[in-house]
Amino acid sequence: MVDFVQILNSCKTIAVVGLSPKPDRASYGVAQYMQVHGYRIIPINPNAAASNSAILGEKAYASLEDAAKCEQIQMVNCFRNSVDIPPIADSAIAIGAKVLWMQLGIENEVARIKSEMNGLEVIENLCLKIEHRRLKSYLS
Repeated sequence: MVDFVQILNSCKTIAVVGLSPKPDRASYGVAQYMQVHGYRIIPINPNAAASNSAILGEKAYASLEDAAKCEQIQMVNCFRNSVDIPPIADSAIAIGAKVLWMQLGIENEVARIKSEMNGLEVIENLCLKIEHRRLKSYLS
């Protein structure tokens, strides 16, 4: 059983793969909510990185590996299609992340199994913002 409270209390630096710079996108809304609640957001967006753009005031990186050279990433939050998750999971493992979180509608059994076998907690098909809001009174 996944301990969401423990995850949300211990994982304060979140790389968001597929974070859009557009405020009307779900990825932006979730990341902004988490940022307002004290979490450090690390945008993973190759287009924004190529143009040296910031998202939510944070430098965007082209990949998790690039970000991990400068940041200690604890959670990888995925806003990509389910079929795109296995290489993201490989990167999350390679950088030593603790949690791989796939947003609503995103599931990948191969990525889940490989990530779990490498010690990551894996959450599939759940919204980080919704779970944080639901558990906020239990968080430190």
